[in-house]
Amino acid sequence: MQGAWVLLLLGFRLQLSLSVIPVEEENPAFWNQKAADALNVAKKLQPIQTSAKNLIIFLGDGMGVPTVTATRILKGQLEGNLGPETPLAMDHFPYMALSKTYSVDRQVPDSASTATAYLCGVKTNYKTIGVSAAARFDQCNTTFGNEVLSVMYRAKKAGKSVGVVTTTRVQHASPAGTYVHTVNRNWYGDADMPASALQEGCKDIATQLVSNMDINVILGGGRKYMFPAGTPDPEYPNDVNETGTRLDGKNLVQEWLSKHQGSQYVWNRQELIQKSLDPSVTYLMGLFEPVDTKFEIQRDPLMDPSLKDMTEAALHVLSRNPKGFYLFVEGGRIDRGHHLGTAYLALTEAVMFDSAIERASQLTSEQDTLTIVTADHSHVFSFGGYTLRGTSIFGLAPLNALDGKPYTSILYGNGPGYVGTGERPNVTDAESHDPSYQQQAAVPVKSETHGGEDVAIFARGPQAHLLHGVQEQNYIAHVMAFAGCLEPYTDCGLAPPADENRPTTPVQNSTTTTTTTTTTTTTRVQNSASSLGPATGPLALALLAKALMLLLGAPADF
Repeated sequence: MQGAWVLLLLGFRLQLSLSVIPVEEENPAFWNQKAADALNVAKKLQPIQTSAKNLIIFLGDGMGVPTVTATRILKGQLEGNLGPETPLAMDHFPYMALSKTYSVDRQVPDSASTATAYLCGVKTNYKTIGVSAAARFDQCNTTFGNEVLSVMYRAKKAGKSVGVVTTTRVQHASPAGTYVHTVNRNWYGDADMPASALQEGCKDIATQLVSNMDINVILGGGRKYMFPAGTPDPEYPNDVNETGTRLDGKNLVQEWLSKHQGSQYVWNRQELIQKSLDPSVTYLMGLFEPVDTKFEIQRDPLMDPSLKDMTEAALHVLSRNPKGFYLFVEGGRIDRGHHLGTAYLALTEAVMFDSAIERASQLTSEQDTLTIVTADHSHVFSFGGYTLRGTSIFGLAPLNALDGKPYTSILYGNGPGYVGTGERPNVTDAESHDPSYQQQAAVPVKSETHGGEDVAIFARGPQAHLLHGVQEQNYIAHVMAFAGCLEPYTDCGLAPPADENRPTTPVQNSTTTTTTTTTTTTTRVQNSASSLGPATGPLALALLAKALMLLLGAPADF
């Protein structure tokens, strides 16, 4: 009888293989041709040796290499494919390197010290931004004389337009690295600062946002730090927890507007699209939440712009400058999803981040725009368990653990998903696909921590070939400054790109939607922005087969 069950399961596995895995992949010619095609592309690759008119850096906060791989699988499964074979937009960038993320005083860094490295070109200490390592955390008087300047500041000085786009508050550590000098990353507004620091002359981050330099585009969250205490929020007027927080009585949005001709302030998606398409607008501030923006799966598509929307709007405004632009774009909520130990939130944010990269690639030219994609740090996030190809990235491993219970492919080294001293929960496949499910963690901590391993750098455009090998994280800023012939590389010796002095015209001019179809060797369906659950079709069959194997206790070689 047991032999009959084994034969039945073998037949089911064969059926599963034939119905899920593309038949052509069983033929060595498929893989040989695939590699030969990639080799031919590589042989024809030529560095673009001119200077870059435009500079873009995409920062996936907390997007370590495991997160990149899991995002690739999720993107493919959302499109109805098996997963890992589906390329991300960043996968098409021809040059890559690894970045060493440690800070001067921490082996595992935070987003403040890393932002100073990749945006200013200097490594510094934990929790400080835009200052050298001679400055000390929380000691205001060590700020002065230790300031370091960002590449964005140098781009503005050279006459380029500059912009900051983020899904966090615009005063958060990563975006603040483009404009701030502070010894405490948490000094978002003056209400967050000790009286002694204010008396010593230190300024809160929101104040520095509007006073340190003229930023053309500011898009993200963080409304409450810009308005006087008690000011009702336009979106949540009856919520006292979302009112303005400023104790100095200043309206920083109004101060910013009064400084610039052609400036506009918006706080919802419709206004953002409308103003970004107005050719008279050269300064645009959009603050879409009191603090951080909503997670992508919780976003109101009528009220809240996506990261792709904000990126496209920024490019429309910035590209009106014939001298070019510098743009920082952050997928900041990837990091928050990981800190919560909730991989569904982190990975769906990363899919949207990749969509923003794809849109920017469509709207710019590789010939005059250096685009870099990287992360500030990783997380203690991993996935494994010998899952069958096509299994949902959020699904269960095919075999149970030693305690006889299933476990998810995705796990965290530490985090709020620690199960305590009792028995490990008997997680079901349905539970593991819940967007709020916290994956199990080995060590209990309130907030899952960063990881210390190297992160990837993807690059395309002029001087992108300089990003190679294993580099210190601050090297990124120097490549961008050199490519743009900005200080200290104004004598870069690079020829300008063709037609440098004409405005950059977006290749496409649609802020609302773009639907893409990824070319793979499996059945393809168009991506739906509203479909953020696990892939269906072949995946359902794979999950059914896995469930039967578990129930029947079938042996497997992995």
